[in-house]
Amino acid sequence: MKIILVIDDEENIRILYQQDLAASGYKVICAATLDEAKKEFSQNQVDLVILDLKLTAQDGGLEMLRWMRETNRKIPIIINTAYPAYKTDFSSWLADAYIVKSSNLDELKENIARFLDK
Repeated sequence: MKIILVIDDEENIRILYQQDLAASGYKVICAATLDEAKKEFSQNQVDLVILDLKLTAQDGGLEMLRWMRETNRKIPIIINTAYPAYKTDFSSWLADAYIVKSSNLDELKENIARFLDK
């Protein structure tokens, strides 16, 4: 079973993604903070990461993206944020995909399948 790490400070998003992706056959681990995310990323054999860029009051998502790339370049990372302006930030180009959050998870699930079901 493929393991997906969801990093998002919004509890409702974490719950939605956890339930929907688990129903699609993935194991989902969630983290709300940078510290939790680093711990989960380091301790689990994660196959893919879904990363929000705006984590609470800090813009810690790009910092987390850089850290994950330095730690393990092979794991696909999908940026999933409500802020399309980050797409022009060169740091965001380290991700494998960039999706603007939506209540419709089709685009997110298509990207997950593209990276995990090769």
